Formats: sequence, C-alpha cells, structure tokens
Amino acid sequence: MESMQRSNRKILSPLDKKPEKVKVEEMEEEKLHEVSNETLTDHLSDLRKQLIKSALVFLFFLIVVFSTMNKWFPIVTKGNDLVVFGPFQIVKFYTSISVTLALGLSLPFLIHFMWQFVKPGLKKNEVRYIGLYSPIMFLLFVIGVAFGYFVVNPLSYHFLMNFGAMNFDIIVSAQEYVHFLLITTIPLGFLFELPIIAMFLASIGVLTSETMKNIRKWSYLVIAIFSALITPPDFISQLIVLIPMVLLYEVSIFIVKKIESRQVAPEQAKVVPE
Repeated sequence: MESMQRSNRKILSPLDKKPEKVKVEEMEEEKLHEVSNETLTDHLSDLRKQLIKSALVFLFFLIVVFSTMNKWFPIVTKGNDLVVFGPFQIVKFYTSISVTLALGLSLPFLIHFMWQFVKPGLKKNEVRYIGLYSPIMFLLFVIGVAFGYFVVNPLSYHFLMNFGAMNFDIIVSAQEYVHFLLITTIPLGFLFELPIIAMFLASIGVLTSETMKNIRKWSYLVIAIFSALITPPDFISQLIVLIPMVLLYEVSIFIVKKIESRQVAPEQAKVVPE
C-alpha cells in the first residue's frame, strides 16, 4: 500500500514550484485589479448621479418655460408681428424654443454637476485655475449675449425690415425670427470669451503677446468683416460692434503679457549671479 501511495504522488520539479516573490507579485496585481475595478465602478456611479441631477434640472426648467410661454414670449419677440404656417409648426416652434431656453437656463447647473464629477481627478493648480475662471467665462458669455440681444439684434432686424419694405410685403414667421435672434446673439457670447481663450493658449505656450501684436492688423480685418456681416451696412452700427471686439482683443494682449511676465519671473529668480 505504501508503495502504491508513493507512486500516486505527484512529483514536482524545482521549476514547478513558484518562488515566494512571484506569489507576492501576483497577489499585489490581484489587489490592484480589484482596486481599479472598485474605482471605475465608483466613477461610473458618480457620473450616473450627476447625469440624473442634470436631467432633472433640465426637465424642471423645461416645464417652467413651457408653462409660462404666454408671459415671456412677447418679451422675446419684442412686440413684432409673427406668423406660423400650420398647426404642426406651432408645436414644433414651442418645443424648439422651450428646449433652447431650458438648456440655456440649466447650463450653469449642468456645468456645476460636471465640475463636481471631474474635480476629484484634477490637480490643485488645475482646480484653482478652472474654479476661478469658470464664473468669469459664464459672465462674459452672458454679457456677449446681452449685447447681441439689446444692441445688435434690434439694429439688424429693423434695418433689414425697413430695407425690405421698400419693395416687398414682409411676413416674418416665428421660426425665422427666433433663428435670426439666435444668430445675432449666441456667436457674440462666444466671441466675448476671447480673453479667456487667449489666457488658456498662453498658459500652455501656444500663444504669445508678440504673435498677437504681429497679426493685429489681420485680426482687426477679420473682426471688421464679422461686424459687417451681422450689422446693417451703415458705419455707426458697424462701429458699435467693432469697438467692443477691438477692446477685447487689446485686453487679451494685456492678459497674455501678464501671464508671460509671471512665467519669466520664477526663471529669473533661479538664475544665481556669479
């Protein structure tokens, strides 16, 4: 019996035995794999929470906007006589404008929720940079949209209507009016972000103040063309748009200079005089 038991035993060679170091490494890899799975699960769970909160906020503003349509719609149209062509266009128009306004109203909350999700994975300097300039970016966007709504849009709309009334009987649909309103407001909101964009490009070394000075003439030309496209073809209206754009460009140059001086100062401090 003893001889049979000995024969049934598995004989292990030295190569079959795993060193203790290999076993420890395998255990560490398993632990890391488990930790990474837990971290990924936590991230996905956090993202799901933020998306649910974003959807609820958007739905809330959508209901509020749609239920108060008759109160704020005359303010948006500024008393202009608009028409719609058929019942389906009424539904389509109300839905599209309600979704657009609800998205605009919920945008600060959506950005905040996404910020809460991204914040744990950023460095301290990145958190401070984004946390400081995000409100400024939103404020500049709102100022640009307000400038387009109260200045550019009325000038362009009344000029085009008076110009067309010389030869045509003009009927403006609600859909066309809102489309024209968005064209003369939203792009200006993004253009007012120019200082922040220049600051970001300068911080990563893509843009310099000298470059902005060298292309200043061409930049002014582009700004002048843009202002001519969204304003009536009269000198005063174009100046009203051109002057703020030029000032923003000059402010961007000043900001980039400040960033360059801050970047050069630590390097000069490291230089030890002989």
